[in-house]
Amino acid sequence: MPIRTAGFRIAKILGIPIYLDASWLLIFGLITYTLAMNFRQLHPQWTPTQHWTLGILTSLLFFASVLFHELAHSVAALYYKIPVHSITLFIFGGIARIGREPSKPLQEFNIAIAGPLASFFLGLMFLVITSFSSSQQMAGALSGYLGWTNLLLGGFNLVPGFPLDGGRIFRAIIWGITKDFSRATLIAGSSGKVVAYAMMGIGGYQAFYKNDWYSGLWLGVIGLYLLNAAQQSIAQLTIRDALAGLHASDVMSHEVPTIDGHVTLEEYGAEVLRTGRRCHLVLSGDRLVGMMNVHTLNAVPRQEWANNSVQAAMIPRDKIQWTSPDEPLLKLLERLLTADINQMPVVSGAGDGAPQIVGMVTRDSILRVMQTHSELASQLSSK
Repeated sequence: MPIRTAGFRIAKILGIPIYLDASWLLIFGLITYTLAMNFRQLHPQWTPTQHWTLGILTSLLFFASVLFHELAHSVAALYYKIPVHSITLFIFGGIARIGREPSKPLQEFNIAIAGPLASFFLGLMFLVITSFSSSQQMAGALSGYLGWTNLLLGGFNLVPGFPLDGGRIFRAIIWGITKDFSRATLIAGSSGKVVAYAMMGIGGYQAFYKNDWYSGLWLGVIGLYLLNAAQQSIAQLTIRDALAGLHASDVMSHEVPTIDGHVTLEEYGAEVLRTGRRCHLVLSGDRLVGMMNVHTLNAVPRQEWANNSVQAAMIPRDKIQWTSPDEPLLKLLERLLTADINQMPVVSGAGDGAPQIVGMVTRDSILRVMQTHSELASQLSSK
C-alpha cells in the first residue's frame, strides 16, 4: 500500500524520483564517524584529513550502493510494466515504492532477486579493484570496505524474512506452489516475524552477555523494524481482501454538496460547521469551476477568510483528481493515499466528452468498509 513520501527529493533517475528521509542524515553521520575512527586505527600514518575524507567518501559510496540495489528492483519492476513511484534512502537502507504487487510468482521472484544480485555484482567489482590496489592506499581501503559491505548487504537481504528480499523470494516460491497469493503472504509474513524475533534475541544476547552494546542495539532495532514491517504486510493483505471485488460505485455517496464560488471563506467555514460536510464542488452559475475542502480552507490564514472568496482559494477544475464508478476500490485508495487527499469526485461519461459527476468517494467511506469486513471476519472466525 503506497504511503506518502517522506524526506526531500535529491534526484530523478530513469524517471524515478529519489528521496532522502530525515533519518538518513543521522545514520550517514554515524557511519562516517565510525569509518573515520576505523581508518585512524588501521592507518595511523594517515593524516586526520585523510581519515575523515575517506570516511565521508566511503559513506557516500555505500549509500550509492544501496541506491543501486533499489534501482535494480525498480528496473525489474518497470520491465513488467509495474510503475515505480519513488525510491527513498533512510536509516535502514532504502525502499522502492512500486505501484502494485506483481501479478505472477515469477515476476515477484525476479523483482526480489534483482537487488541482491546487484549488490553481489558491486561487491565483486570493488574486490577486483582492491586486488589491484594496496590495502595501505586510500583507494584500496575504500574499495575493500565497499566490496565486503556490498556482499554482506546482498547476503543479509536474502534472509527469508518478509519484507526483506529473501522473504519476497520465499513468498514467490510459496505462491508458485500453492497458487494462492494471500496464503503465501501470510506464510511469508510469519517468517518475517520469526526472523525479527531472532534478530532481537541475538541483539539482546550481544548487548547483555557479550557487552557489545553497539552491535546488540543495532540488531535489536533492525529486528524491531522488520517485525513492524511484517505486521504491516499482513495488515495490507487484510485491506486487499476487504476491498477485493469492490468499486468506487459501491461506496460513493450520491449526494454531492456544492457551494457558490463567490461566497467568502468565512461563510464557507460556517457552512462546514453547520453541515459537517468537508468537501464541496464549486460552481459559478451552473458551471463547475473547482473543488473546495477543509484542508484547502485551513491553508489560508484565519484572518484572511473574510476578504477571500472560495473561488480564490479552491482547487481549480483542471487540477481535480477524478475517479470512475468502475475503478477498483483498492486502486482508488492507493491513489487517495499517494496524493494525500481525503475525497475524490466520481465522474461518469468522461470518455465521451460529456462528463457527469454522479457521486463522491471519501477515505472514511472506504475505511468503514474495511472496519465492517474486519468485524464480520472476526465474528465468523469465532464460530
